[in-house]
Amino acid sequence: MTPTTTASPDLLDVADPDQTHWITLRSHHSSVRIARRTMRDRLADWRLPGELCADAVLLVSELATNAVLHTSSVRILCGVGLVAPGRLRIEVHDHDYSGQGLTRREPGPEDEGGRGLVLVEQLADSWGVERSRLTSGNAVWATLSP
Repeated sequence: MTPTTTASPDLLDVADPDQTHWITLRSHHSSVRIARRTMRDRLADWRLPGELCADAVLLVSELATNAVLHTSSVRILCGVGLVAPGRLRIEVHDHDYSGQGLTRREPGPEDEGGRGLVLVEQLADSWGVERSRLTSGNAVWATLSP
């Protein structure tokens, strides 16, 4: 499966299109691996610090996993951009038209999953959910800096 790479759909507030990267993927568990690999490669091209890249790849993985597992989307859109020197914004858009947004749950100590948004909250400088102007579904975003 090959991701579809698109030009910046004008959501990340970045003046230079060379500092954004978007991929469209099928909403399938194997797409999360593709999102991680693609974002890791792009961030390496931008020569960002290793820890920042590792955190960004983990955030992309968690947000993409949530979109795949918890929405009825057929496709997801993943984007990353350098919004300031060394500062990243990550976005994952789905096609969930239910309007329910994200449901936060508190995983128990024996639960094998359910910690994705907890990780996002711990790693990101800020994060949030809004209605996507691109897909009319959810747009979940996070910002990171070194």
